[in-house]
Amino acid sequence: MGYAFKRIDRHGKPRYTACYEDLKGKITSAGTFSSKKEADRAWQRAEAEVGKGRDLNLKRGRQTFEKYVEETWLPNHEVEPSTMQSYHYSIYKHVMPEFGAMRMMDILPEHVRAWISRMKKNGVSAATIRYNKVVLSAIFTTALNDQVTYIHPCKGVRTPTVPEKPLEIISPEQFDDLYHALPDADSKLLVETAIETGLRWGELTELRGRDLKTRSRLLTVSRVVVELNPKFHPEGKRFLVKDYPKDKEWRRFKLSDQIVTKLEDHIIEEKLGTDGLLFVYQPETANEERPAPLDPETLGWTEQNAKGRRYRHGTLSAYNAAKCRCDHCRRAFAEYRARRRADGKDNPREPRRRETDGHVPANWFRNRIWKPALKKADLDPKVRIHDLRHAHASWLLAGGADLQVVKERLGHGSISTTERYLHTLDDADDTALAAFDKIRSRRRTD
Repeated sequence: MGYAFKRIDRHGKPRYTACYEDLKGKITSAGTFSSKKEADRAWQRAEAEVGKGRDLNLKRGRQTFEKYVEETWLPNHEVEPSTMQSYHYSIYKHVMPEFGAMRMMDILPEHVRAWISRMKKNGVSAATIRYNKVVLSAIFTTALNDQVTYIHPCKGVRTPTVPEKPLEIISPEQFDDLYHALPDADSKLLVETAIETGLRWGELTELRGRDLKTRSRLLTVSRVVVELNPKFHPEGKRFLVKDYPKDKEWRRFKLSDQIVTKLEDHIIEEKLGTDGLLFVYQPETANEERPAPLDPETLGWTEQNAKGRRYRHGTLSAYNAAKCRCDHCRRAFAEYRARRRADGKDNPREPRRRETDGHVPANWFRNRIWKPALKKADLDPKVRIHDLRHAHASWLLAGGADLQVVKERLGHGSISTTERYLHTLDDADDTALAAFDKIRSRRRTD
């Protein structure tokens, strides 16, 4: 039962604090008033709300967004470490600068709409804006459920449309060019396994000897590895192996004879055993060719700097005075610094070593193996390693494979995801056009 507590303030005037019992059975204030009548009304309203299962402790709503997120939401939000890492980057780059200092109870839909408009004006992509709003919405869904706030400011707020772009599928001919542009046997085997299996990068680079049954040609996908910033890893490491793939279900499917033979030979030659990784980080296998010395006389001139001067590309003057950051000028500066460090100058440091337990770092493979091969094969530099998974699905369906079989092989959660790969090859419509032309060209016979 609530009540009004009377006290005398420093001016000798009576003040009445409305007291009520909250959901946890704790006596809580619903405010202080100058008359007992107002205080009685306040605690009665509060008790009515409590009777509906609502907690009217306004102190929680008065805390700042930053305090709530850092002390309540992030520490107690149960998600995958990779998802938590993604949340952190989104929150501290886009969300916290906007709402961090605001009180939870003060954040309204109008503030969210203004925030989205500013991101759009600042050139943030539609996909990033949508993801940032998803994160903010997740925070306020929890706050609303915990009765920290009584309004969800993301409800009814729209984000820019994210266009559904058609999948660009690498053709078998393009893959053949790419394959022959790879620098060594290990990278060729990894990439060929990717196109033959359609595995995600984390599934591919966690494959071990025991996952392949060479006699039956069955491959089991039961784990995935994710690469993290060590502060998000439970043990402060770089790679985290999870005992389930992305779809949370193991899957098993057959491989072709030729890729099984290559993998079996690789396992025997490398003496990998049952627990050894099929693909191991070996930076020396990149076989990078040392580029030919720069000849500034053949590289042309920079744009004029603030003083109206121009410099030859591939020189220190162009890098420093003209602020040119083309590949030639960056390389000239890098070679200059390398020579100084080799001579014991500029505080030479130990070569930077990649933190890895043997797993192939995605960024290293992308920059040192994949992109140079794309360039050598004269392919679009935007082609990603993940696009081999798209190609695998597309080639299967174009070759007549059953849609459900492809869905299970790739581990898709929905058949609609697999359907996206139907008719994605450039020549996929040729059969339909031929059928149409056959009917259209038919002549009426009397």
